[in-house]
Amino acid sequence: MQLDFHQVDAFTNRPFSGNPAIVYRLDAWLADELMQKIAAEHNLAETAFVVNELDGWRIRWFTPTVEVPLCGHATLAAAHVLFEIYGEPGERLEFASQSGPLRVFREDPHLALDFPAQPPSEVGSTVELEQALGVPLVDVLGNNSHLVVLLESELAVRQCKPDFAALARLPYLGVIVTARGDDYDFVSRFFAPAIGIEEDPVTGAAHCGLIPYWSQRLNKLQLRAYQCSARGGELWCRLQGDRVSIAGHARLIAAGRLFV
Repeated sequence: MQLDFHQVDAFTNRPFSGNPAIVYRLDAWLADELMQKIAAEHNLAETAFVVNELDGWRIRWFTPTVEVPLCGHATLAAAHVLFEIYGEPGERLEFASQSGPLRVFREDPHLALDFPAQPPSEVGSTVELEQALGVPLVDVLGNNSHLVVLLESELAVRQCKPDFAALARLPYLGVIVTARGDDYDFVSRFFAPAIGIEEDPVTGAAHCGLIPYWSQRLNKLQLRAYQCSARGGELWCRLQGDRVSIAGHARLIAAGRLFV
């Protein structure tokens, strides 16, 4: 069996920055075990598989170790591949997913994800979390899957050097550190060692919680964000009721064929 794939750097218009994702456009679903092995073989943060079912597109995402319920950058990458490589018509795509319907719109020069808002609520700090992050914590919030940890400055976010083994023991899929930005409304980094990703370069799904949090804190609906990982990526964000718009560039970086 031969399967074509495309690799896209999401949330950037420059190669070798943003967040890379692999995209497979399949005619029919492969076995879950095979899709997991393919994701492990590529060894990127996410591999997305899309199939056009009878009622429309469905998308699934795999890290090298597990399937995840929501992923932003690989959804942006999948939409870019469908629009630009396979010539999908129109100005929007809709994907069925484990997290409900997800839409992607062409908003020149960006693609914009329409995702569910997941506002975090107060959780409170713990000794384990403070020791794992190794920096002073201003506030700690959480939603169903992520902790959102407010730090005192952008510099603190950039200089954070977590203990990944300790983070992996926490009962959350990932931990987001965030602060007011110097040149952006807010900055963040995302750590998810529990699912095989020590640090994700640019995380669309994390902004489902960050956008409502910073929108309320800054009293503005439209926000510019930067995820200050080593690769880095820009996001244009908007709160839309119980949904968020997360827009960014996408850049095709590679294509190939897998033989299994």
